[in-house]
Amino acid sequence: MNIISAQQVHENLSFEELVPLLKTSFSKPFHMPQRQVFGLAPEDNDNHDGFALLPSWNEEVIGNKAFTYFPDNATNHDLPGLFSKIMLFKRKTGEPLALVDGTSVTYWRTAAISALASQLLSKEDSKHLMLFGTGNLANYLVKAHLSVRALNKVTLWGRNSDKVNALITEFSALYPDVSFKASVDVDSEVATADIVCCATGSKTPLFDGNKLSAGTHVDCLGNHIADARECDTTTLVRARVFVDSLTNTLNEAGELLIPIAEGSFNKDEIVGELTDMCKKPEILRQSADEITLFKSVGTAISDLVAAYQVVQKVS
Repeated sequence: MNIISAQQVHENLSFEELVPLLKTSFSKPFHMPQRQVFGLAPEDNDNHDGFALLPSWNEEVIGNKAFTYFPDNATNHDLPGLFSKIMLFKRKTGEPLALVDGTSVTYWRTAAISALASQLLSKEDSKHLMLFGTGNLANYLVKAHLSVRALNKVTLWGRNSDKVNALITEFSALYPDVSFKASVDVDSEVATADIVCCATGSKTPLFDGNKLSAGTHVDCLGNHIADARECDTTTLVRARVFVDSLTNTLNEAGELLIPIAEGSFNKDEIVGELTDMCKKPEILRQSADEITLFKSVGTAISDLVAAYQVVQKVS
């Protein structure tokens, strides 16, 4: 059985290959039982430490990702907040195939799914990306979105100006034809953005949904807590809404659950899951003026596909 390190994951994945591979994989048969997410201190509303199991399988491979989420690790222990491993088995015989570093795979597949959703839902001539968040995902998200859209402007919002400036310096060197700017006025920047991508730990909405312009695509992927959200009810009501997994988002995503509880949104208004988006082009963007929203909380099948891609390359 192969033991696949984070370095091997980084060396063997690219968004140019992973995004279309995920689109193909979501178009084919697979199985993905509801993931199990356990709060480790359910009696404490201020403690969000968690443990999760994400099983899935397709015609080639069986997988189960196990991860721990300790959001206060950086502050309290100088450690990452997420640790993860993915166990893969051969679908034909059930033999153990590989143990893959899941944290690195999570970054790659999360950004690739975000980019895939944008490729399917944002306007083809999108030029301006507004990215909320400067955490570990930011680097992957910028690269992923630039792989699917000819962007010429990226606005970065973050609470830590040093992180924002460091990312601007890094990205400007990598992509000299793209203008990278720090956010100074969220209202005006959201109003001019073609794509608004949210990847933060925020418990409350990051922007006013009234400020979104016609034709904007909104991507919310940072939150997976039922009573928290990165976008407000106005954004949801104005948009045609898509999700990565109906079961998971309706169990975990405050972006949907809060407006549903308010009576402002009905789950039947969700247009489709990522599988539907990949199989049915007719349900995608209907006009240049409509606002679209994609809510992602992560899927086991995307972990499996990305991890197996690495295993195939190193075997």
